[in-house]
Amino acid sequence: MSKRCISTVFGFVLLAAFGVFCVLPTSSTAATQEDADASVEDLVELRNKIGQMIMVGFLGDSPKADGFQKVRQQLQSGTIGGVLYLGRNLRNQETVRRMNGELRAASPSRLPVLIAIDQEGGVVQRLKRHHGFPHTLSAKQIAKQSSLADAAEIYGVLAGGLAEWGFTLNLGPVVDVDVNPRNPIIGRLGRSYSRDPDRVAAYGGAFVEAHRKHGVLTALKHFPGHGSSRRDSHKGAVDVSRSWSEKELEPFRKLIVEDRADIIMTAHVINRKLQGKGERGPVSLSKGVLSRVLREDLGFGGVIMSDDLQMDAIRRNHSLKDAIVKAVAAGTDIILFANDNRPDPNIPAKVADILLEASAKDPELAQMIAAAHDRIVALKARLGSVPKVALAPSGDLEAWLSEIAPDPDRCTLEYVQ
Repeated sequence: MSKRCISTVFGFVLLAAFGVFCVLPTSSTAATQEDADASVEDLVELRNKIGQMIMVGFLGDSPKADGFQKVRQQLQSGTIGGVLYLGRNLRNQETVRRMNGELRAASPSRLPVLIAIDQEGGVVQRLKRHHGFPHTLSAKQIAKQSSLADAAEIYGVLAGGLAEWGFTLNLGPVVDVDVNPRNPIIGRLGRSYSRDPDRVAAYGGAFVEAHRKHGVLTALKHFPGHGSSRRDSHKGAVDVSRSWSEKELEPFRKLIVEDRADIIMTAHVINRKLQGKGERGPVSLSKGVLSRVLREDLGFGGVIMSDDLQMDAIRRNHSLKDAIVKAVAAGTDIILFANDNRPDPNIPAKVADILLEASAKDPELAQMIAAAHDRIVALKARLGSVPKVALAPSGDLEAWLSEIAPDPDRCTLEYVQ
């Protein structure tokens, strides 16, 4: 072979080798970029799932208020999935309806927003007469004075009003059994229907059904029972280990069997009769109680919601990170931050960062988040599936309620769950 031919062949070999050398890194870089893109997409998806698990309270009582605009933007970005109203957020029907209209518009269309309020009746009702909302008797008064049919009609007025104002979730009924009438947060406030678990379940069921007819979701509270306590979990740790009994589970059990449990809210109480040996913290952070008792023993497959994680029973005994991770690991689907005494508008981002970091180290926690998201999506799919019934109480029911109801404005409690 001539020197020219050898040179030419050598040149082709060099070119071919260079070509291979160039192609290989390009292919590898593309694969690495695809992996990076997939990883980013996974993180975005996980963060969005976490967002659906977060419900927050806010500051302000008008669409222009900074606090309201903050939660509206958080909804729009998928940072939160629910908003809680307290008394400080309420001005009148026109303003609240405008605010709720903006919240609905801001929420992703496939995942409607949970717009929640505490409107139990009696002491705990955010919307009052001076707002233009009909007053509702306490649970204790209704069970004492009214038949189940009357209760259904009374709660129909309540639920219809909430639907008219644009709310989608009422954080009630209280189905705690009135074990201790001197209980500072349940018994003394008339929030329990009765000492009889069956009666509690019956009137709690009337509350739920009335709301369903108007397309409003409800939350049974406070699992596994707060009715025997001697202290208020808003103010510190509460231990019901000695006072609690199995009968306090019965209203929850019965309403679950009857398919009258949309959401179940957990209590920040210590209950060693249900919790494992050596387990620290309240039931609301207990995987043994939420997964074994509520999910397995009682057969509840719906959404579990925490009571406010900023209450002193949690805040004084757990760091934010500890409370959030334990609550989700226990099986909580929606974690609530009322932003009442110590409002933190940036709490959703903090929660997401905590759960993202924890789930990166614990695949089981990531699975719990995915399962929670699925249950929330299923719950939200029911919103709007029931046609709204116009608020039209029969006869003089509304006037009758106003006549026999005590003045609601004498109550000074702001935040009670």
